[in-house]
Amino acid sequence: MSVVAISPRPRPATRADRPGPVRTAATLTLTVELQPGPLTPRLARLLDLIGELAESGEGRLRAAAPPPAAPRPVPAPPAAGPDEVRILAGTRVVRHAGRVVQLTRIEYDLLLYLAERPRRVFTRPRLLADVWGYEHALARTVDVHVRRLRAKFGAGTPLVTTVYGVGYRLADDARITIDRDH
Repeated sequence: MSVVAISPRPRPATRADRPGPVRTAATLTLTVELQPGPLTPRLARLLDLIGELAESGEGRLRAAAPPPAAPRPVPAPPAAGPDEVRILAGTRVVRHAGRVVQLTRIEYDLLLYLAERPRRVFTRPRLLADVWGYEHALARTVDVHVRRLRAKFGAGTPLVTTVYGVGYRLADDARITIDRDH
């Protein structure tokens, strides 16, 4: 990733006394080279913030065209069992019981984070730092998102286990498959 910041001061005239354009506002050029595969939670958060700046009118977003590549056929994902949760990491889609489960960005990142690290217990501050990308927030924020995840998958689907007095972990009975190709 490269970042170029240009100050708002006017550009000096050239030797031939050809005045250049005068910048009236600061310019920030940000180039992010993305590798194939899923985005990390922090990079996804950065891209979301840049998009929000552009939508609010505080900045202008110009995406460079990716290099042309030959299209490759995308095989259909194999069928999942009725209780299985499939995380299609390439498209950030989660499927359960034959349907797509609509998750917010944070809910998706939290589920993927726990699924990638089964049998490990995480404290609320650790989850805030690793999934949200910041540490200065209410620990109850994690509780709210875990509750929403559980509600979206239903009581019959084991997903996240509360380790009382410590934090959360992926449930032992959770049947989660991470498919990085879709």
